[in-house]
Amino acid sequence: MAIIAVAGQKGGIGKSTIAGNLAAEFAAMGRTVSVLDADPQHSLTAWADQGEGLLSECVEKVSGHSTDDLRDKVRRAEKNSDIVLIDTPPGMPEMAYQAALVADLVLLPCGPSPLDLFALKEALGLALKARAQRRSKKPRIRFVPSKVLMNTNLGRNLSTSLENMGKKVLPPIGQRVVVAEAVMTGLTVAEYAPSSVSHHEFQQLAKAIDKILARG
Repeated sequence: MAIIAVAGQKGGIGKSTIAGNLAAEFAAMGRTVSVLDADPQHSLTAWADQGEGLLSECVEKVSGHSTDDLRDKVRRAEKNSDIVLIDTPPGMPEMAYQAALVADLVLLPCGPSPLDLFALKEALGLALKARAQRRSKKPRIRFVPSKVLMNTNLGRNLSTSLENMGKKVLPPIGQRVVVAEAVMTGLTVAEYAPSSVSHHEFQQLAKAIDKILARG
């Protein structure tokens, strides 16, 4: 069993997209998955409600700003699931901190904008604070290049910029129309466009994460 928090203090960096599509990739690996939607906007829940795909069966809301509800739902989910994914809200550092306190791995997505990189430092600080509080190597922390346009200088240089911040960088997720199309149908990319480049990117990301989790 593993708990993965997807965190960031800035909106629009792809947290919900990554959490939802990772759920599909881990399910394809034969894992049971729970996804906790801790964002008060409940974007993941709205996505799941658009259709009858995988997310409609595994996404659960976390109440508003309640860190107590988050902890309770994590405890229940980990009893029945191999993988628990937590989609944390932007601009709510206490919720992200509490998620990091229970997580085995914290994923920090970052887009190519300099503003995204500025906000990433705050999210990294929260994850490191949680690790210090736990006096542990956990949560492990990884950066995820997100919404990358590889035909731009910012996109091509994003992984290098992240590496310079001192944490390992996972395979990137590109900015692709098929991701938004999948959301509109209530499906993950794996369900909506299994032959797409986007699906391959999420597969590679999930495999890289799986290797980290296997190391304990």
